[in-house]
Amino acid sequence: MLELLPMDADHVVAMRASGRVTADDLQRAIDAIEHAKKIHPRVSLYVEIDDMRWMTFTALLRDLGYGLTQIGERSHYHRIAILTEQHWMTPIAKLENHLFKPMEVRVFSPRHKVEAIAWVAELPHGPSPAASETRQTP
Repeated sequence: MLELLPMDADHVVAMRASGRVTADDLQRAIDAIEHAKKIHPRVSLYVEIDDMRWMTFTALLRDLGYGLTQIGERSHYHRIAILTEQHWMTPIAKLENHLFKPMEVRVFSPRHKVEAIAWVAELPHGPSPAASETRQTP
């Protein structure tokens, strides 16, 4: 199940993954992200991974497909905070930090939830990198 969570910062899309995640669950999250992108130049994601056991095959395909469409949209993302006790997520987050600049990804343990929320809720300073690139004159 993928549950959308309330968040005080309206540029943050927050969710909790637990149990089995379906394509419909994932679509609700994608819709929330796309809605936030229409309102804010840069959005952040907060993801709690509880006891997620698996994604359905169609959810995995939808996740991969959406992820591929977002490669050219990286400038719309600011931060991703992942709250989990799954230690294998840390190397993945480090890899994503190198591959998907200017977006920042950090993994937090559940005991650092307040810190994770504060970090992900910080607004980006200045325009997004794509906006500054279009403003430069030759």
